[in-house]
Amino acid sequence: MGIPFCRAVTLARAAGQEGSALVGHLLLYPSGIPPERWPLPAPACAHSADAAPHTPVLLLHGLFDNRAVFSRMRRSLASHGWEHVHALNYNPITVDLREAADLLGRHVRHTREVYGGERVAVVGHSLGGLIARYYVQRLGGDEHVHTVVTLATPHEGTLSAHLLHPLPISRQLLPGSGVFQELGAPAPGCTTRFVAFRGEHDPLILPQRSAALRHPDLWAENVLVLGSGHVTLPVHRTVITQVREVLTGPQLGVLDGPIRLTA
Repeated sequence: MGIPFCRAVTLARAAGQEGSALVGHLLLYPSGIPPERWPLPAPACAHSADAAPHTPVLLLHGLFDNRAVFSRMRRSLASHGWEHVHALNYNPITVDLREAADLLGRHVRHTREVYGGERVAVVGHSLGGLIARYYVQRLGGDEHVHTVVTLATPHEGTLSAHLLHPLPISRQLLPGSGVFQELGAPAPGCTTRFVAFRGEHDPLILPQRSAALRHPDLWAENVLVLGSGHVTLPVHRTVITQVREVLTGPQLGVLDGPIRLTA
């Protein structure tokens, strides 16, 4: 029995959006190779005299990617008043997930030093979201991070990691790995808010329900993006709008259009 016509059209549309997002990202990829430029710490008096309207935001890319994936989101944040947004690069071939989380922690602490001690928000795509979660849950990062937004992140692992099994970090992405056993452990007192966006037709997270964040000790909300895939989420206009909403308040706003809340 074949796929119903309506579903076939939906899948074809999602595949087209993924392809378009991938082509656009490949064109931007070279611009994300150079490392981010960081300002020097300013005197404390300068921060108090000219406080930014929003807390700093760090953006963390996924596997085999770089900071260019957040080009559209950065422009949107900047146009809506975010003055302190930085996108980080890391090499998943030379570091495993725990080491990448430790590296993120160093960037987070440096960001607080640069911008007068404010807690920061982290937005992570795919593997980047898992790195941010590990840092917050397992390395004490909740002291420094008030919000983590994940986009297409395999919170319970993905079977597609078998395709990249020689890489240590890919083996850590398999369901039931040591990393996920650690993340499944109790996390009492964690004060960081998590919001996990996941695509309805994500071909890289298998099973797709693994992109939802479920943990009894975490303040976590899950958002299903209808008709979307994996690469699309960082450039999805409605997702970007909702990320801004998440970063400006403690409650997730009313979701319209192609997005709906999931349990």
